[in-house]
Amino acid sequence: MYVDPRGPRFGAVITTVVLAAVLLTGSGWLLAAQAVVFAIGAVAGLRFAPYGLVFRALVRPRLGPPAELEAQAPPRFAQAVGLAFAVVGAAGYLGGVTALGVAATALAFVAAFLNAAFDFCLGCEVHLRLVRAFGRPVARYVPRPEHTQQPKEKAYA
Repeated sequence: MYVDPRGPRFGAVITTVVLAAVLLTGSGWLLAAQAVVFAIGAVAGLRFAPYGLVFRALVRPRLGPPAELEAQAPPRFAQAVGLAFAVVGAAGYLGGVTALGVAATALAFVAAFLNAAFDFCLGCEVHLRLVRAFGRPVARYVPRPEHTQQPKEKAYA
């Protein structure tokens, strides 16, 4: 499945704000809520991710079509990595090991900020390198069907 790459970037903006709030307040519960958001995106898919739903309902209708589409697997992997950091961070905050909570949250914040500000998805890049390391050629972005000479069914194959 392919997604509009602006959706995950929009989610990264919201995630950056949430993680900044966690770092400022030290709220393990807010980080736990963000972990749930990551879990939905990683397990159920980006189509059900809460920030993706907001993007599709409120932002996407106001934009033109994307120039390219993105494979769903790299951003889903990034959501799983974010989930791991959020779970560790929430456990740290809620378990009284504040330094662990701050460290895990700060690392997740940096990754989310890179995606939000510079369209550099660290988790996506790690995913692509892992896939290549195991010998599978991949492309992160694919042209939209109307930008190719191929019929639609072949453009998504």
